[in-house]
Order: sequence, then structure tokens, then C-alpha cells
Amino acid sequence: MTRQSATAIGFIAVLLWALLALFTVGTAPTPPLLLNAICFSVGGTLGLIWTIAGGGWQRLKSVPLRVYVFGTLGLFGYHALYFSALRLAPPAQAGLIAYLWPLLIVLFSGLLPGERLKPGHFIGGIIGFLGAALIIGGGGAGFDAASLPGYLLALGCALTWSGYSVLSRRIGDAPTESVAVFCIATAILSAGLHLALEETVWPQGAAGWGSALALGLGPVGLAFYVWDIGVKRGDIQLLGVSSYAAPLLSTLALVLFGIAAPTWSLGLAALLITGGAALAARASLSN
Repeated sequence: MTRQSATAIGFIAVLLWALLALFTVGTAPTPPLLLNAICFSVGGTLGLIWTIAGGGWQRLKSVPLRVYVFGTLGLFGYHALYFSALRLAPPAQAGLIAYLWPLLIVLFSGLLPGERLKPGHFIGGIIGFLGAALIIGGGGAGFDAASLPGYLLALGCALTWSGYSVLSRRIGDAPTESVAVFCIATAILSAGLHLALEETVWPQGAAGWGSALALGLGPVGLAFYVWDIGVKRGDIQLLGVSSYAAPLLSTLALVLFGIAAPTWSLGLAALLITGGAALAARASLSN
């Protein structure tokens, strides 16, 4: 597989993650840990079928335990935070803050061996975080203290996923099939914590279950396998570049389905976060 092909495969994940917020809203009022358990059961089963069909089962035996722990904590942590954030704050706004991760990937990847941070990285970072500050400040509506916990959880999402993606490069020898184990372990961990901490509320009706199934097959399923290929074998900084489309696509999907109102502050925040990532990415691509 060429580096260009791996990068293109990785970008499929960006398109799938653009639907993450939409499908998450569709599963309400299912609590976050239960939703984690449902979605990762689907995504993990999908991965195990692919692993067995492709004869990759034997490769799993050579994966160190620390890699399985790292992958499980990355997937569990991000989605537990994300699902909680969208239950505690307006979905479009919380989703935009969570989508600081493309910008953070570009910034963090500049710290990898052989890479360096440039002035464009810092300027892009400032612009992106101004977009997040606009959301937290409430735009023209004023500061909404009730949504602050959700916004902080969304920021935790961005830090978790960007850190996971960049650090995955340091364990690049782990086969992509190991992601199936991450998903199954995440489902088991989520189910156990759900039983201990949450009240069971299943997805409601065909729309709720359809959204949960769509999450497990796409944004919380296939996306992980193609993203793993992209960040390990492709151009991680170019993936950071392409990823800046995710916040705009996600916000657009929520607006089109009537979940979010097309306000000036939401649009400006989306442009700032996207523009900041684009500027930082341009700095990465420049000689």
C-alpha cells in the first residue's frame, strides 16, 4: 500500500466522523456509557468479522498488552467524553469544540521526531481557539454557565483524540486488526461502568436504534479501521489538513436536519476553527 493510498483511506474516517454528532443526537436519551457499549459492540463485531475473513487473527497474538491498553483507553475515553458533552451542551457548539482535534493533530505532530513547529502553527492555533472561545462565551447570547461542563468535556475529547492519533505513530507496528480488540474491550469496559454508574435507558424506537446502529457501523466502527491505516501508513499531517473539513461538515449536517440553528456565532466559530486548522496545516506543508 502506498503512502498516498493510506492517506486517502484515512480520509474516509473524516467523512464518517462528520455524521457523529447527528447520529449521537438521534440516540437521546440513552446515557453515554450505555451508548458506548452498544456502538462499540457493533464496531468491534464488524472488525472481528473482517479480521477472521482476512486471516489476520494470528497477528493479534504478537501485539503487546500495552498496545491493547493504549488503544482501549483512547477509544473509550474519547467517546465517553464526546457522548457526555453532547448530552450536556448544545450539540453543534459542543461538536465544534470537540473538532479542535484536527488542529491539535497538526500541532502535536510538529513535536514528533523530524518535525518542527512553525509560526503558522501557532497563528492557526490561536485562531482555532478563538473559535472555541466564541462558543464558550455564548456569542451574542452571552455566557451560558449551564453548558460549560459539556464544553469542557468536548475540549477533553479534542485533546484525547489528537493525542491518541499522534501517539499511534509511535506504536505503528501494531496491526490494524488490533483495533477490533480495542473496540470489544471498550464495549466491555463501558458496559461494566454503565451498570455501576448509570440508569439503563435504551434507544427509543426505530430512529433511536437506527442511529445507534449507524454509529456502530460508521463513525464508531469502520472509521477507526481506516483511520488507523491512515495515521500509521499515510501522511499524518496531510490527514490533519483534510480533517479540517470535519467541523464544517458536521455543523452543516446538524443545521440541515434542523438540530442546530444557523446563527452568525455558530458560523463564525466553525470558520475560525476550520480556518485555524487550515492555516496550521499550510504551515506543515510549506518548505
